[in-house]
Amino acid sequence: MDLEKQPQQPLTPAVPPPAEVLNGDDIRASDADRDRIADILREAMAEGRLTADEHAERVDLVYRAKTVGELQPLVRDLPAASGSTAQGPGARPYSYGPEAPEGPADNLVAVFSSSVRKGRWRVGGRTNAFALFGSVEIDLTEALFGQRFTVINATSIFGSVEVRVPENISLRGNGTGVFGGFEVKSLESADPEAPVVVVNGYAVFGSVEAKPKRGKFVADLQRRLRKHLGH
Repeated sequence: MDLEKQPQQPLTPAVPPPAEVLNGDDIRASDADRDRIADILREAMAEGRLTADEHAERVDLVYRAKTVGELQPLVRDLPAASGSTAQGPGARPYSYGPEAPEGPADNLVAVFSSSVRKGRWRVGGRTNAFALFGSVEIDLTEALFGQRFTVINATSIFGSVEVRVPENISLRGNGTGVFGGFEVKSLESADPEAPVVVVNGYAVFGSVEAKPKRGKFVADLQRRLRKHLGH
């Protein structure tokens, strides 16, 4: 007698394990996230909620932070810290100037020391300058601009930040001096395609100064102007 054939059971497809969902605190922090936290700390110090030493310590941790979770505890005890570190749809990271440039930021830090960036170098879209009992010098007079807009966030506490630009670009800025000086000598280039440097920030018992350096020009603009005039 023939044995009855047993119906074969369909093979159950292997289901891959679900992908691990990152906790919100584990998300890598962006430059915009760090700048937003730094702005909250600045306002807190201006209101007297943080001392200069507390502010300096927290700002240092802000620019060392790798994830959003490392940023949140730095402002958890401040009133402006409600909500996520992500910006809302209508938020602008700067009080004056363009939207946040893409790409990583250059960080120049001087704590009881000095930091200088000068000569022939390529300028990124964003630079963070922080001076605590020190000095930061940024000389853009021979720099190569890889983009039209360049934003410099300058913070000076018992120190100084100096920015020098060539005379044929546009220089703008907005900042605050608390028992210190924040001075940006505005400059508008006649060339609509000229680079634009925006300096934002504040000084506490220190100084932030940005101005053109006389006799220094961006060579590419000079060549373009001579070509336009037919020389």
